Amino acid sequence: MKIYFSLFSAFVLFLFWGCGGQKDYTRDFSKHKIKIITTTGMIADAAKNVGGERVSVTPLMGPGVDPHLYKASEGDVSRMAGADLILYNGLHLEGKMTDIFARMQQRIKTVAVAEAIPQDSLLAPPQFKGAHDPHVWFDVRLWKIVVTRIRDALVEMDSTHAQEYQERAKNYLARLDSLDRYVLRQALRVPKRQRVLITAHDAFNYFGRRYHFEVRGLQGISTASEAGTADIQRLADFIKERQIPAVFVETSVPQRYIEALQAAVHSRGFDVKIGGSLFSDAMGQPGTPEGEYLGMVKHNIDIIVSALLKN
Repeated sequence: MKIYFSLFSAFVLFLFWGCGGQKDYTRDFSKHKIKIITTTGMIADAAKNVGGERVSVTPLMGPGVDPHLYKASEGDVSRMAGADLILYNGLHLEGKMTDIFARMQQRIKTVAVAEAIPQDSLLAPPQFKGAHDPHVWFDVRLWKIVVTRIRDALVEMDSTHAQEYQERAKNYLARLDSLDRYVLRQALRVPKRQRVLITAHDAFNYFGRRYHFEVRGLQGISTASEAGTADIQRLADFIKERQIPAVFVETSVPQRYIEALQAAVHSRGFDVKIGGSLFSDAMGQPGTPEGEYLGMVKHNIDIIVSALLKN
């Protein structure tokens, strides 16, 4: 997708790429931290857990921000130009920033962390026109691959502290194993017929595959698409037929789509409640449990199970 820069951003990029050849990523970081810029909060959290005190991590996208629609600001371009390492999801999640990452790669180590996942583990829904679903963080096992890629990037840049990165990654991966088991146990508490997750857009397909949920979304994988009247009516019929007790809103997607669905179900003589707000493309506020990946995932599964079991 074409990116339109302001004159300021263009000037920054001209200065940045006009002064020297290919950057040597490997250097001495003993006197200062590795400065990491990430797109999403999920990637930032993984980088902090692996890098520890050796890194300084700044996410561009905060709570409630939709990465599908995000456009880099002048400040973002300047921050990336001053980074040692840029980590982004890839798989077209940050569609409006693709050209920037390609240019940054000329001078700064820039890694699409989700593209480390083997293609045979990725989903490619027909409606996404041959591209892969980018929402890999909802399968905790796949997110472990992302964490490993971040570990490897840090080791490549700062081999002096390789053992520290490897040890921190090992400990964090063990915590992710525990989280994966917890989510699976919680999911299987819901009877199979009720194990249906309905949200505003198709962000939970990996979650559904791993944790045995049937997943339905009003919008496509990207929130750039709009939910049409026919989509709402079809999903309303499905909810009434299956007697689904709850649907869910997302913190980074407008609630009006789910409210329209709720009204359509009501017009059919059945009431479906909004079971709660799920974190999809962004995490919660910093300093809260949901502001970290483990807490975000735990929040989501607890909300889903409670609502579907009518607790």
